[in-house]
Amino acid sequence: MVQLRELDVRQILRDGGMPFQLIMDTFASLAPGEGVRLHAIFEPRPLIRQLLQRGFTYTARRLAEDDWEIEFLPVAAADDAQKGNKDAIWPEPVWNLDLTDLPPPEPMERILARLETMASGEVLFALLNREPVFLFNELKERGHEWIGNFDGTGSVYRIMIRATPKDGTDVWN
Repeated sequence: MVQLRELDVRQILRDGGMPFQLIMDTFASLAPGEGVRLHAIFEPRPLIRQLLQRGFTYTARRLAEDDWEIEFLPVAAADDAQKGNKDAIWPEPVWNLDLTDLPPPEPMERILARLETMASGEVLFALLNREPVFLFNELKERGHEWIGNFDGTGSVYRIMIRATPKDGTDVWN
């Protein structure tokens, strides 16, 4: 179980302040295996990139127009959590795709094409050479669920996608 420290920088940002040093000091003081739940008024993409390089993975949730919750977990703890949760929530992938050698947008096109053939609830696992930011919008638009993060090297993005069409239909029915 990963302990998460709460860090709310929304008011600092609303007041025009720069909470970067506070955030970095918080991360520097973490004990091994600890993570941070950061509350911000936007998704801090540069901060996320920097923390990915420092061995953290993240999950970002937009709670409201100016309210984001971003959980940063140390990669080893995230892998353990995913392993423990995967069996309970995510079934074993039916499809495994290594798309690391393909230039954009081919990985996205292949993933979306494969999802079109999958039954509702089936899972696809893919390896990519970058974070698929445009794919996320397509998955959301189509009603699919996904989890993903960079591997320990920070160079391969791993994503699991559960085929869950927005209209709830099953392609096999």
